[in-house]
Formats: sequence, structure tokens, C-alpha cells
Amino acid sequence: KKLLSRGQRLTELLKQNQYAPLPIEEQVVSIYSGVKGYLDTVKVDDIARFEQGLLVAMRGHGAEILSSIRSDKAIKPETEEKLKKFMEHYLQEFA
Repeated sequence: KKLLSRGQRLTELLKQNQYAPLPIEEQVVSIYSGVKGYLDTVKVDDIARFEQGLLVAMRGHGAEILSSIRSDKAIKPETEEKLKKFMEHYLQEFA
């Protein structure tokens, strides 16, 4: 049941507006939030709003994280630590 629930949330995350693809580093952050379980407590109907808010927050306060993912073409351990903290903080604000 938990796996099915996470799958539903990931499906919602993967929906992108036509003609408005996200930059790869933003896609990575979105997928990371779903795969690592940060969306498990978010209602499926709120996933799109969560993702929009997360990306706005990342662009504003997590630009260094996005830049790191873009240049490294990976999530290095030090970047992941920052990303985890960012996600936990954003999740608290969202809830």
C-alpha cells in the first residue's frame, strides 16, 4: 500500500506542462522529493502545488543546490546534505 501510494505521488510529479519543460536540475529535485519519501505525507491532490512551491523556494533560497546539481550532473554527498535540510524545512512550511 505504501509503495502504491508513493507511486501515485511520483506519477503526479512527473506530469509537466506541455511547452514548459523544467530544467534538468529542477527535475532532479522534484523526483528526489518523491523517491526519498518527502511526499509521503502530502495529499495526492496537493502534489502539483507542493512541487511548484518547492521549485520557487529552490530558485530563491536553494540556487546554490540547483547550480551544484547542474554543474556536477549528479547529487554529490555534500549537496545531498544541503538538499535534505532544504526539503525538511520546506516540508514543515508546506504542512
